[in-house]
Amino acid sequence: MIPALLLREDGLVKTQRFNNSKYVGDPINAIRIFNEKEVDEIVVIDIDATRLKRPPNYALIEEFAAECFMPLGYGGGINTVEQAKNLFSLGVEKIILQSAAFDNPKFITELASRFGSQSIVISIDVKRDWLGRIRLWSSSARRKISADWLAVMKELASAGAGEILLNSVDRDGMQNGYDLDVIKSAASVLDVPLVALGGAGKMEHLLEAVQAGASAVAAGSLFVLQGPHRAVLISYPGYSALESLFRSSDVS
Repeated sequence: MIPALLLREDGLVKTQRFNNSKYVGDPINAIRIFNEKEVDEIVVIDIDATRLKRPPNYALIEEFAAECFMPLGYGGGINTVEQAKNLFSLGVEKIILQSAAFDNPKFITELASRFGSQSIVISIDVKRDWLGRIRLWSSSARRKISADWLAVMKELASAGAGEILLNSVDRDGMQNGYDLDVIKSAASVLDVPLVALGGAGKMEHLLEAVQAGASAVAAGSLFVLQGPHRAVLISYPGYSALESLFRSSDVS
């Protein structure tokens, strides 16, 4: 179970359907709290870096890595091998790519050959059109991409990615559950681990995503916002609660 933290202007924000960003606090403070709660892994994504053609903020990321007691994944503004090398040297364990991977799948292969597939994650965002069809979405360009999302995802995984982070734009921040059909479709064609993101609002949603085929689950609002008024309160379920949840199902 992976908290997914979104950065905007070096502050922690939460979005709804990739819009309406709400400031929710200092990312360093959030990481410290998640440390205390012994989370499995954490992901930090700068949601403006690629769109604004801004490189990673190495000084800030170095602070994240110094504070993290758990594996850290970072995404945003990465488009060169040198940037990846710098991030790994700071203590980042996984880098998350989208635009650079879409533009040049060979970039994934180059990174994987140098740093290992296990350290390369591809972010796939999807959004349904007015007919309910699943379409690939570019976060940086803020538009749908005409290419078949399953074919693109499979191609990028085959290029050397060790993991896919799959997010549903329509479910982002809504807390009404993951898009299980999207997860099932993706899981049916992938040979690498699939991490589901977008829509978790309660513990049962995490279980549903795993039952649909996700190898792991990530969430934002579930871990940083509480109650109908979306008050900021960082939380993370204890091991006993998770064990009880998954023990009650056929998922091991």
